[in-house]
Amino acid sequence: MFKKVKALCLREVKYKESDKVLTLLSSEEGRITVTARGAMKTNCIFASAARSPVYAEYTLNRTGDHWYIKEAETIEQFSGLSGSFEAYSLACYFCELLEEVADSDYPGPDMLRLGLNALYALSEGLFPMEQIKAVFELKLASLAGFEPEVGACCICGEENPETPALSLEGGILHCVSCPPGTGGKSEVLSPAVLSVIRRSFDADLKRIFSFRIPSEELERLSRVAENYLLAQLERGFGTLDYYHSVAKAPAHTIKK
Repeated sequence: MFKKVKALCLREVKYKESDKVLTLLSSEEGRITVTARGAMKTNCIFASAARSPVYAEYTLNRTGDHWYIKEAETIEQFSGLSGSFEAYSLACYFCELLEEVADSDYPGPDMLRLGLNALYALSEGLFPMEQIKAVFELKLASLAGFEPEVGACCICGEENPETPALSLEGGILHCVSCPPGTGGKSEVLSPAVLSVIRRSFDADLKRIFSFRIPSEELERLSRVAENYLLAQLERGFGTLDYYHSVAKAPAHTIKK
């Protein structure tokens, strides 16, 4: 049985001496695990598509319960990521998040589009990295079913609180002066950050990263988005820890 899928390679793991096991994200099939036989060999015709993060069209062959790559044609390599450890480490974090929340064998077109748009914006340096990261985390939380209730304060009903706060575990908006009635920590927002959070859930995926926000507010937005998503997923990510360590270090470039 053969089929063709356009998919984003989220992860590559060496298998045996010359093979790889890939985790792919496609629009029609969701998350798929495939084996790339001979991907480590220098003469492998699809080696460039058997790595993360790459978007490619894969021709797959099924034997029993396993899928194997027969052919692959690279569509987008996100080559701009190779110039920065910070950008590349953030891309790895995006891929790990997508792998965590995407369903196996279930359509995920919006997750794939979000991932591709975020990686492209990151690769091309279209927006500040913190901006791309924060919006990606917020929108992914929404697509994964963790969108918080931010239309109004859950206690008094005020749509635009003077000092809003977001309950990380409860996923609800409340005024600082209105206790949310849920356990756990709340992050204090600002009207500007609240506006961006609301926009992240409603904006078209093509324009989702395009907005202006002062640098001090961007730092707050980045912290809130990250802490909210991690609280909802109830876990941490090694790729995120590495990104933070690289982001704090002096600027580096990856030698080609």
